[in-house]
Amino acid sequence: MQTENTFHEALGLSRRDFLKFCAGVAATLGLPAGAAFDIAHAVTNPRRPPVIWLSAQECTGCTESLLRSQHPALDTLILDLISLDYHEALSVPSGHLAEEAKHLSMEENQGKYLLVVDGSIPTKDDGIYCKVANKTMIEHLQEGAKGAAAIVAIGSCAAWGGIPSSGPNPTDAKPVSALIKDKPIVTIPGCPPNPYNFLSTVIYFVTFGKLPELDEKGRPKFAYGRLIHENCERRPHFDAGRFASQFGDAGHRQGWCLYKLGCKGPETYANCPAILFDDAGSGSWPVGTGHPCFGCTEQGVGFTKAIHQLAEVKHVTPPATYASIYEPEGKGASPVGAALAGGVVGAAVGAGAVVLNILSRAKKQKQAEAEAKAAQQKTLQE
Repeated sequence: MQTENTFHEALGLSRRDFLKFCAGVAATLGLPAGAAFDIAHAVTNPRRPPVIWLSAQECTGCTESLLRSQHPALDTLILDLISLDYHEALSVPSGHLAEEAKHLSMEENQGKYLLVVDGSIPTKDDGIYCKVANKTMIEHLQEGAKGAAAIVAIGSCAAWGGIPSSGPNPTDAKPVSALIKDKPIVTIPGCPPNPYNFLSTVIYFVTFGKLPELDEKGRPKFAYGRLIHENCERRPHFDAGRFASQFGDAGHRQGWCLYKLGCKGPETYANCPAILFDDAGSGSWPVGTGHPCFGCTEQGVGFTKAIHQLAEVKHVTPPATYASIYEPEGKGASPVGAALAGGVVGAAVGAGAVVLNILSRAKKQKQAEAEAKAAQQKTLQE
């Protein structure tokens, strides 16, 4: 029987560091510090929750990213935290033996196992475009969902259709939520998704027996509650009006904002800037490598909008005009530069102008009231 001591020793951690790890997971999930002890107890419980992993129309990128996670490593995840009873790429048995192991697990753990689905589900022509063991993915999904406690749709393909559902969508690919309506579903979008968003969700489920708080699209709020734009390392340049206009230009080489190159950070919800990707360092996500975010976690953005199309700025409206990034120091924006900037920002400029107009009227009204009050006081003194 696994104990907390042997578990943290297996991780190569002291008990103190193990509890710090649990506290970090609690903080990531937005839980109070005391939840760290609940997490520690749950992950050291010898009764591991069974997991059935189905692979539909996918590229194995979600699994590949999971293979490279280190906190915990994959072997700790599938051997100590959970019981991965079926996974086409990771299962030891194959063929008929793998299918038998899957059905045995589902029967023995009816209503207790976690169903993870990777990839979109083709529905055209009764789903014949993706079959395993002579069954369509529609049949596998319905069969697996029937006895599942909850479902995790991992990756953008399972979460909202992803690449396979992009036009013209020849297989009529659909997300898991379009086919399953009677089970709780959590979506972990991304192409591939950050494995720690998946691991944190699993740990939450293991600890509390339920899914974390979700947004209207079924995404965990702890991971997808903020726009990438809000925490991006290039955000100060956006606020200062410093933009790269071309790849390799002076602004691009200096790390300026990539908005004008089509960065989708202002309309994409994810925690990429906060936790980066796996353990590969700061250059492990698009903006960190100097390329605009292409919105892979956001339905209607990733694989839908043109990669260099300007993003719709949500919540944080840019200024009405920007100075040219080539403007000499100490000189304001020229009329031509302001006009060009206005054309680029588009509707956001209109919103900014409205705000500025309202603020201007309020300022004038306040100034007029102050002048009237001063005149009244002067009259009384005379």
